[in-house]
Amino acid sequence: MGRGKIEIKRIENTTNRQVTFCKRRNGLLKKAYELSVLCDAEVALIVFSTRGRLYEYANNSVRSTIERYKKASADSSNSGFVFESNTQFYQQEATKLKRQIRDIQNSNRHILGEALSSLTFKELKNLEGRLERAINRIRSKKNELLFSEIELMQKREIELQNANMYLRAKIAENERAQQQMHLMPGSEYHQSMSSQPYDARDFLPVNLLEPTHHYSHQDHTPLQLA
Repeated sequence: MGRGKIEIKRIENTTNRQVTFCKRRNGLLKKAYELSVLCDAEVALIVFSTRGRLYEYANNSVRSTIERYKKASADSSNSGFVFESNTQFYQQEATKLKRQIRDIQNSNRHILGEALSSLTFKELKNLEGRLERAINRIRSKKNELLFSEIELMQKREIELQNANMYLRAKIAENERAQQQMHLMPGSEYHQSMSSQPYDARDFLPVNLLEPTHHYSHQDHTPLQLA
């Protein structure tokens, strides 16, 4: 037969209550010891009997464990206070940012000429002045960029003109060099003239240079070509 369940309530019999206290106290101290050893936990147990007797267990020191408990409790309460303060601060900041976003959106609509019915004459006058000043700044910046671009293009034009003049000079120099090469002896032009094919019309017949049979050998004088 197994042990039945015990109703959890105050034991009226003094003897039974004392016996139960001793048994359960020893079991509680044993469990505290096992927890501190097995789990490497810092455990402190304090038990007072009905007669005022103190029973305690601590794997470190009851006093140091209590101090640690007080510090942890204080940090926990402070963390709650800090968290609450931060929550209020961020809520206020969120409200402020929403208001700024709404104002900026309204200002942008006014600049675009929308939702002007809610503005007074003075506010419209101020808006007009803001727009005029903005247009002047925009035009000034546009002209500055335009002049800068024009100056850059002028410099580029001068560079291209200089490059063009340089190329023209190089071309003229090459043409003069080719003309001089054609006029020089031994050039390709003279070599091409000397390499023309033979034409008999350009020379006298050979028999005109031989002696005739009408003259005797004594009268024959050698013909010398000058």
